[in-house]
Amino acid sequence: MRSTRRGGRARAGAGSGRLGPVVGLVVGWAVLAAGCREEPQGREDSGLEALQLLDVNPKIIVPGSTVVIEGRSFLDQPLGVSWLRLQGGYSGYLVDSYLPATFIDFDRMEIQASAELLRLLGPLPGTFSGRIQVEVDFVPDGTRHASVPLSMTLELAEHLQPQLDELVAGPTIYVNEPIEIEGSGFLLGGDEGTTYAVVEGCFTPAGGASCLPVPSVAVPVRPAQPHDRSRGIFAFAPEIAGIEAGHFDGTVTLRNEHGDGQTFDSGLRPMAFDMIETVILGVGGEDGDDVGTLGRRVPITGGGFVEDGPEGGTLLAFTGTFDSDDGTQLSVDVGLVPKFVDGHTVTYVINEEDALSGVLDVREARGTLVGELVPEVDFRGQHVVGLPTQVSFRLEPVKQVVYLQWSASYKESLRLFGLRALDERIRQRVLDVLRRDYASINVDFRTEPPEDYEVYSTIVIAGPDPNGQGLLGYDNTPGKDTGNERLNDTIGGVNAETLETGQPGFGGVFMESLFSFSLNPPVNTVPTSPVATANFDLIFDPFRSDRGQPVTEAELAGIVVPVPTSGAFCPGYDRPTQMACAVFVLGSVVGSTVSHELGHSLGLADPYGVEFHNVGDLPNRLMDTGSARSFEERAELMGQGPARFCQGAYDYLREILPTTEADPLSERPPC
Repeated sequence: MRSTRRGGRARAGAGSGRLGPVVGLVVGWAVLAAGCREEPQGREDSGLEALQLLDVNPKIIVPGSTVVIEGRSFLDQPLGVSWLRLQGGYSGYLVDSYLPATFIDFDRMEIQASAELLRLLGPLPGTFSGRIQVEVDFVPDGTRHASVPLSMTLELAEHLQPQLDELVAGPTIYVNEPIEIEGSGFLLGGDEGTTYAVVEGCFTPAGGASCLPVPSVAVPVRPAQPHDRSRGIFAFAPEIAGIEAGHFDGTVTLRNEHGDGQTFDSGLRPMAFDMIETVILGVGGEDGDDVGTLGRRVPITGGGFVEDGPEGGTLLAFTGTFDSDDGTQLSVDVGLVPKFVDGHTVTYVINEEDALSGVLDVREARGTLVGELVPEVDFRGQHVVGLPTQVSFRLEPVKQVVYLQWSASYKESLRLFGLRALDERIRQRVLDVLRRDYASINVDFRTEPPEDYEVYSTIVIAGPDPNGQGLLGYDNTPGKDTGNERLNDTIGGVNAETLETGQPGFGGVFMESLFSFSLNPPVNTVPTSPVATANFDLIFDPFRSDRGQPVTEAELAGIVVPVPTSGAFCPGYDRPTQMACAVFVLGSVVGSTVSHELGHSLGLADPYGVEFHNVGDLPNRLMDTGSARSFEERAELMGQGPARFCQGAYDYLREILPTTEADPLSERPPC
């Protein structure tokens, strides 16, 4: 802080006022060495032209708080060194302070507010009021970029005294019922500490005459919303009064346990509830999500669910039939173990290891489960069986869910292309290519981590190849997964099992390796290769900072970039068309590479043999070896491409990931 205070086996693919003491902290700076190079035609693309600060939270900060900075166009080290600058008044002094911020994502940074860091501003407690902005030092050229400042007030405290104003809950609850509380001074968890609801009283079981004493139980309070110190939620846990029906009379007080061990209590509030037993109210959910496939999390709503553990848990007993689409019917009588979410929700993950899979082939089943679902909960020797609920739930054949993880290094690599401002357009083109390549095959591409599936594959789109081999893509999953038995491959990061085989361990799709197609690749990237082509440079030279002018967001605000359906008019003659071509080509090459690596993960090529690529070199075959696929074919230029799955590969994919959709192609190349 700078402060002036006044006052297995893998496959390769392709500041006025009273003066006070001056406080300073020496900060080390990283210096990037650069080799000799030609003077660039365009300015280095920092990506900081759109730097913006949107908010800083929480507004009350204590030692241990994680201060979250929200905005856009943040930059990671070593390219950018970031600060949160505070200019204004604090505890009778004028301050102009810089707090070092840690990059989390392009729209989020964080500061870990240790007691030592906070005291550099001045004595605690205190209130800062003034201007706050983000400043970033762009290391390559030594320039500093600053966001437009925001006026803001932040309160700094050594400790917080909790206050409980109100309990928000109905008169009737289930066990593990979320009880909302309102007040002030709540802790947010983590290093700053935790707020607890301390409950005690007595419980009268249904039909009983005596109110049995309930000793003090402390239950964690979580914020109702991120950074909110005035509203929280705690669960009426089974440790308080068990799981049986009855009536609870008692009190609750809040207790703050800070990270330094200090505790502070609120006053008491009375609380009284009638407790009812567990119940199921619904299976599946809204918007037609009452269809399940292997690996899916099926939400089951109701009340009174108990988390699985040594003292108890929840079981779902299903009795009924499976009515298959082929007209057959099977009797089903099974117990299912769900995953606890909260007192109102559990999820059942369709899997191949439990009792249901012993009755049905859940990978291929197509039909409807119809019958009664009964919840059973246990806790410390108590056993409660809820009433049966009529349910109907459809099963469909296996679907491969694929999460595309765009890493920070991917976006940084776009700087080399001069295309950072076109990031979202490039991502969309990649998605379009993937959905085209896998049309009529049961693959579902996602751009956010799936919440509705427990089992899914991940493909990481990164910047440089960590293997140092200049690979365009690399499937580092262990061994050939014939039949796609795993469903949860990760093509990305490092795979220790693969490393043990002597193969490169890092997988993913690597943006910087695409410069191997350039006759003049940027320094410190990859060497040019025998398959380099002038067509690559015709597409990207207009935007590279060493050869042209990078695209900026300010530039995009004044033009319309077309969306081409082919590369026939590329490289284009005016700048908007050149931008469109760059998006089309880069998205096509990356998309095709992702399709190829995913194909490996699914068992291609030659799923029942020993080959990992198609044998030979025929045009436009997606699973050909990398050397057999030209840049023009990958980019869909000059009448080449797009590459497709050959007939045998397509038939195999339809076998393992079936749909009722027709093949969109009338003819496919032979394998």
